Amino acid sequence: MQTVVVNLSIPADEYQRLYQGVVRDVLARSVDGRRIRFPAAILRPYVTHTGISGRFQIVFDEHNRFQTIKRLD
Repeated sequence: MQTVVVNLSIPADEYQRLYQGVVRDVLARSVDGRRIRFPAAILRPYVTHTGISGRFQIVFDEHNRFQTIKRLD
């Protein structure tokens, strides 16, 4: 398993494009400097009226497939 921590700040209007399927993946930089890509759909439980903001821990399996996500703050 591989764990990645990212800080995200996605405004509501930008996430709306992700939600509608116009954009399927989020490209982010982890706190340790790696660039990662993950499905936007995994963020749905964390969407508020202002968008998505916070620090998240994402776990991928040995084949780089998404396993879990949790908010850290």
